[in-house]
Amino acid sequence: MSGEYQIPEGYYYTRDHIWLKPEDNVVTLGVTDYGQKKLRDVVHIELPSIGQSIEEGETLAVIESIKASVEIHSPVSGRIVEVNSKLIDNPELINEDPYGSGWIAKIELAEELKTEDLMEADEYSKYIEDLEESV
Repeated sequence: MSGEYQIPEGYYYTRDHIWLKPEDNVVTLGVTDYGQKKLRDVVHIELPSIGQSIEEGETLAVIESIKASVEIHSPVSGRIVEVNSKLIDNPELINEDPYGSGWIAKIELAEELKTEDLMEADEYSKYIEDLEESV
């Protein structure tokens, strides 16, 4: 059941288990609670560079866990304005606080955020429920 996962309101979610929190024309993003639980213990992360331009679909970061190495693809196009450098020494923050201190990067949007491909909390909750049932 998706009840065991944190899915805060006011965020957008992707099918790849990335959350986005828009503030003006900057989006903060990270891995959802469901995503981090599937990864299990995160042991390393490769972060993007500040000032780097990124296109939607390009690799934003690479997360290594005890289970797998996963590329995080950017759900938006823009420029990296901030990265969470705390994750370099403490990648487990992604597991401990995925929506707080475990954020990955902030991207200044190249254009207005297109939300039609994104899910709101209730839709994402249903999406996870469907995934769990299909396993």
